[in-house]
Amino acid sequence: MTTLTTSRAHGRGFNSALLLLIGGLAVAVAVASAAGASPADRDTPTAIIHYTTASLATDSGVRALYRRIEMAAEKVCPHEPANSQLPNEALIKCRHDTIAAAIAKVNNQRLVAYHVASAH
Repeated sequence: MTTLTTSRAHGRGFNSALLLLIGGLAVAVAVASAAGASPADRDTPTAIIHYTTASLATDSGVRALYRRIEMAAEKVCPHEPANSQLPNEALIKCRHDTIAAAIAKVNNQRLVAYHVASAH
């Protein structure tokens, strides 16, 4: 079982940080520089996604993980104001960047292909 943690960094822009747990080793990769991390960054919203690499061998497994990554991005990115009729550009960018970073960390060609096809 592999664990993927997605989170949104605080600051002027939206960034993504990921944590992959593989075989007991934890590897943290932040898109934003850790040197600029503030105390608020420790309170960054985070979502954990568990998946197996075997589940990515099927189209349905890829679709399921992709949808779970989308839902995690919705959780960690700020929400639109209730009175908003149109999505906020910063919100869209946050979700897009978070999804792209998570897919890059999973590093699965089928998932990447699904993401590219879904964007059109």
